[in-house]
Amino acid sequence: MGGSRRQNRVLAAPSFGALLDAGPDALLAIDADGTILLANAAASRLFGYSRDELTGSNHWMLLAAGFHNETALLRTRLAEQPDKPLPPREVYGLHRDGTEFPAEIACSLLEGDGSQILLVSVRSTGHRKGGDADLSEAMSLLTATLESTADGILVISAEGKIAGLNEQFLTMWGIPPELLEAESDEPAMQVVLSQVQDPGQFLARVTELTANPAAESHDVVDFLDGRTFERYSRPQKVGDRIVGRVWSFRDVTPRRKAQEQAERALTDLAVQAEQLRSMAFRDPLTGLANRAVFNAELVRALKPPRLKSVDILLLDLDDFKEVNDILGHQAGDDMLVEVARRLQGCVPTADVVARLGGDEFVVLLTACPDADAIAECIVRCLHVPFSIEGSMLRPSLSLGLASMGRQAQGASELLREADIAMYAAKAAGKNRFLRFHQDMMTALVQRTDLEAGLQLAVGQGEISVDFQPIVSPRMGRVVKFEALARWDRGDQRVPPAVFIPLAERSGLINGIGSEVMVQSLKQMASWLREDPSRSLSMNVSGVQLQELDFAERVLELAETCRVGVYQLVFEVTESVFFDADCNVIKQLSRLREAGARVALDDFGTGYSSLGRLQDLPVDIVKIDKTFVSMVRTGDERLPILSSMINMAHSLGLTVTAEGIETDEQARYLIALECDSLQGYLFSHPEPAARFDQALRTAGQALSALASRSGPT
Repeated sequence: MGGSRRQNRVLAAPSFGALLDAGPDALLAIDADGTILLANAAASRLFGYSRDELTGSNHWMLLAAGFHNETALLRTRLAEQPDKPLPPREVYGLHRDGTEFPAEIACSLLEGDGSQILLVSVRSTGHRKGGDADLSEAMSLLTATLESTADGILVISAEGKIAGLNEQFLTMWGIPPELLEAESDEPAMQVVLSQVQDPGQFLARVTELTANPAAESHDVVDFLDGRTFERYSRPQKVGDRIVGRVWSFRDVTPRRKAQEQAERALTDLAVQAEQLRSMAFRDPLTGLANRAVFNAELVRALKPPRLKSVDILLLDLDDFKEVNDILGHQAGDDMLVEVARRLQGCVPTADVVARLGGDEFVVLLTACPDADAIAECIVRCLHVPFSIEGSMLRPSLSLGLASMGRQAQGASELLREADIAMYAAKAAGKNRFLRFHQDMMTALVQRTDLEAGLQLAVGQGEISVDFQPIVSPRMGRVVKFEALARWDRGDQRVPPAVFIPLAERSGLINGIGSEVMVQSLKQMASWLREDPSRSLSMNVSGVQLQELDFAERVLELAETCRVGVYQLVFEVTESVFFDADCNVIKQLSRLREAGARVALDDFGTGYSSLGRLQDLPVDIVKIDKTFVSMVRTGDERLPILSSMINMAHSLGLTVTAEGIETDEQARYLIALECDSLQGYLFSHPEPAARFDQALRTAGQALSALASRSGPT
């Protein structure tokens, strides 16, 4: 291959060749263009070529693809840094038969005839493969073990250098990995010390263990952020020789907090036990006795021989839900506390004054000479107004009084009689007391019978509708009719004040309301179509408005009857606006969007106020008849009526006054510019068959008013 000339140019001494052949590693002398100038016997054996074949050939034929530039890189490194030794490089060589084998090469530069010759040593590493694989597997297993533990692990060599750690250690301490690559451990230590509560104690323990390599340690490290680590430290040994120290950190914060909670629970156990004993006998809000205490005392009072009278006064606040809904539950709680205070003041000699729950209270009296007088005193004293968060409230209550008779009675029976009397007081108009008598039990049976009959009323065609005209003094005619439900049970007409509340409580109002609406629209359709300014007003219960499709059914019914939705008015009480069911507002809003109007019925009763009008989605205000009844001669000064009307008008609402029975009342409200009037003065509610009669009666009343008022 013409290599003899180059070979003679490098080394001529025959002893040098013999020296090269004695070496165990393959040796190649390569010039700057990559040509092999000399090869020893080991090179011939390793690669499978004769020396003559190697000499003069390019050395790339001995390296696998991807490693051809390795010798050029090494030559450059050696030329740039001749005094810095280069570690061996791992490559893949090629046997003559084309098979690859792992190897490592080491190089040095020699000067020869004015040029630098690269002397390359090649050593096969194939024999290491099995051992490397085992070592790699062992290291992988060790690494996986360290990384799978929840503890943070740090290994320090005997020289004080970091010999190993896992990722959990860095995460627990929040140490950036680059800090551990610094020449000094000071930055990483500062990160550690900045987090612990006692840096001095932390460092003292480290120093102590460094001075005593064989010692073991287990202590706790508290952090500034509230965490707690358990710290373990043991010497690292190879055989009997200590080669370093292993530090292990475990986050025990949850366990410590659980222990602290358990300790607090144990510490407070006696206090809690006392509180529980108190709660077993006391109402936590008012401090009164609770139901358990009352029942026990009542049973004791009724045990023979009974020598004393026994009276139960059971009272319930009227319309208490509206206080919670309008003013909030805190105001409701404040009212209950005030009621409890007043109640105790009214009956200082009572055996028990208890709160049974909610807004229900009970008083147990024994040997009382006049229980009726005490009941009357309670009603009167509790009805005095008081202020809560700037709002004036006047508690109203219904009280039932039951007394032990000559015949023996059980505790539950006596309490039931007081309960019946209390509900009779509510039905009689509220804010009063009634003593139980047997007729009330009869009335309860009748109410039960009424509810059973009401279940069948719609199906049996017993529900009908009467219509009462609503007049406009300014227009001088009837502009609206209100549809009023009627129930004729056999030959008896059940008053609406009796069956409507019963229908609402029993859930029957939905079916009755739908029947009334269908009859009303069908019977009034022709009258409404004659004049677009005419309207039909219908009462709607909050229970009906809870139906998800209420508005859509109304709109479909109006379309079927060919009545404009804008001619419909839906009367609701203020309480529907404070129902927790948001569907109520959604249904009313849907009807208003379609053109219908909403009237606020019975305005001025309950806990309503003028200031709330601007927040309610209504178009019309109906002044309750209790305010209209204040007008007797027409010469009264009633600022509340004028305030109601003026406030409503300022908010863009129209006003209807109901319960008009006299000319004086009508003229008084006309002078206040009330928009519409309704009442017996113009017409009683009439069935559809007497519709024309109702129109004539209303027209005659309007004409009489106009004639008596004289020219304007």
